[in-house]
Amino acid sequence: MTPGLVIFDCDGVLVDSEPLANAVLADLLTEIGLPTTVPESITRYMGRSMPACVGLIEETLGRPVPPGFLTTYHDRVFDVFDRELVPVRNVVEALDALDRTLNTCVASSGSHERIRRSLGATGLLQRFGDRIFSAEDVSRPKPWPDLFLHAAASMGVPPDACVVIEDSPAGVAAAVAAGMRVLGYADLVASDVLEAAGAEVFTDMADLPSLLTAR
Repeated sequence: MTPGLVIFDCDGVLVDSEPLANAVLADLLTEIGLPTTVPESITRYMGRSMPACVGLIEETLGRPVPPGFLTTYHDRVFDVFDRELVPVRNVVEALDALDRTLNTCVASSGSHERIRRSLGATGLLQRFGDRIFSAEDVSRPKPWPDLFLHAAASMGVPPDACVVIEDSPAGVAAAVAAGMRVLGYADLVASDVLEAAGAEVFTDMADLPSLLTAR
């Protein structure tokens, strides 16, 4: 059955940003006294909004993050994105196929600025126009369902007619809680982890068009 709406996460689904952003975050956390590797950053923070990440960081540190922490993080992330960010492998071809047949939007834990900077740096921004939704738009970020429900309502599509494309356990949990079918792109997160969260797992964006109409 053809879905009424395909909702894409951004980081790690459309743009290959997670290794870059988590390298920045791991370095910054180490600098402020919380030694962190890139794999540890991915496991702990991937798929969550930055305010939620800061809450986890401060809980672990036992104190607030230093003044200017978020500004430094965003400055470093945007700098590396402008120099190194690329689309996820085969996602451009998948979007080319979907653009002809399906209604799409983006719903990401990132800020509107980060989403637009990421999509702009990779040439994907024009594909979505104003069909972009951020955790800034809702009171509760992923793994709560609020963002996906907001995106569906804004697009005028019932939740059970939506399919979400996600790559993190928090995002998969949010989609499941929203009552949506979720396809889990297993790249940095193991297939069994995404499957346990409730996703139908795939490993190549080239397969996405056929998966979306598989049932």
